[in-house]
Amino acid sequence: MRRAVWLVLDSFGLGAAPDAADYGDAGADTYGHIAAACAAAARGPLRLPELERLGLAHAHALAHGLAPPPLAAPQGLWGYAQERACGKDTPSGHWESLGVVLQQPLGLFPPGDACFPPELLEALVREGGLPGVLGNCHASGTEIIERLGAAHLASGKPIVYTSADSVLQIAAHEEAFGLQRLYALCTVARRLCDRWNVGRVIARPFIGSPAQGFHRTAHRHDYALPPPAPTLLDAVQTHGGEVIAVGKMGDIFAQRGVTRSLPAAGHAALFDTTLAALDAAGDGALVATNFVDFDSTYGHRRDALGYAAALEAFDVRLPELWRALRPGDLAVLSADHGCDPTWRGSDHTREAVPVLAWGPGLAPRALGRRKSFADIGQSLATHLRLPPLAAGRSFLDESCA
Repeated sequence: MRRAVWLVLDSFGLGAAPDAADYGDAGADTYGHIAAACAAAARGPLRLPELERLGLAHAHALAHGLAPPPLAAPQGLWGYAQERACGKDTPSGHWESLGVVLQQPLGLFPPGDACFPPELLEALVREGGLPGVLGNCHASGTEIIERLGAAHLASGKPIVYTSADSVLQIAAHEEAFGLQRLYALCTVARRLCDRWNVGRVIARPFIGSPAQGFHRTAHRHDYALPPPAPTLLDAVQTHGGEVIAVGKMGDIFAQRGVTRSLPAAGHAALFDTTLAALDAAGDGALVATNFVDFDSTYGHRRDALGYAAALEAFDVRLPELWRALRPGDLAVLSADHGCDPTWRGSDHTREAVPVLAWGPGLAPRALGRRKSFADIGQSLATHLRLPPLAAGRSFLDESCA
């Protein structure tokens, strides 16, 4: 029996990519700066024994051209990968990881106020039956609902905003505006945004009041462009395997190639659902999970110590995954971009990402620098005995780093 598990630690970068300066991210280092923030705080150093056992600290040192850390030799396959596609988006990072490297960047909206094309907003208002919209700017999601939440309740106008990523986000009060109405509006926005090649439209429901404050709920929903070519998910399904997407993973691929999509909110629930899916998965199955809170709750909100605590909580649970793996299974941990919580602004950062793999009977070794995220998908395809994907080089085919 051969099965695979792919866990994406959303935004967990290892340091600035070679072209990070083109994105204003030279010097960004999500993992390194979180560790430094912990060391400088009263809480003490960052403790990730399971990830370090796999080779995380060694991969970080390698990505920076430094000597190996004074730790025991890794017991997994360890290295780091650089993205070939332009950008630092969730869709492009995930798609490349599973074999599709974007040749043209996704569409972006210019910085500042009045950032959306007037014809886009006019169509959204007309087709959505809206009295108008609020926002129309680049913003942090938590900041903009605090700033415009009261006006939204008074006017009935949804809050429309973006970021440095290829995204249009719509925030609305879950009760006053209505959750299903918000979803229907985002479906309209998804169709309208195709003209501008926007990677994602995201529904951002929130609750609360001006007196008590507002906060986002767990009912976020992503409406993504489908990948422009078949990914590993399609290959698994075509050859009779099951693809079980946990959390927002199915949305990132527009549900293409997904056999079952299992919702879960919060890292504890995501981990529980992943273990249950793995327990039920048959031969040839792929279980894929995105741990979104690293990015949305801590990275974008520039909460370095909160990010650290979430990493440590994730690390504590990894032994449960190791015990759940059976002979013939392979687990791969990676990321899709960075989101350095010590960096300026609130956007993603262009970084290399870790590539850590482990499975029963798999001999540990260094994987070195991977020239594309696509090496991850190609390696998973090799493990599952599938035909080669369109991009990437399998690290399982190599006898040495």
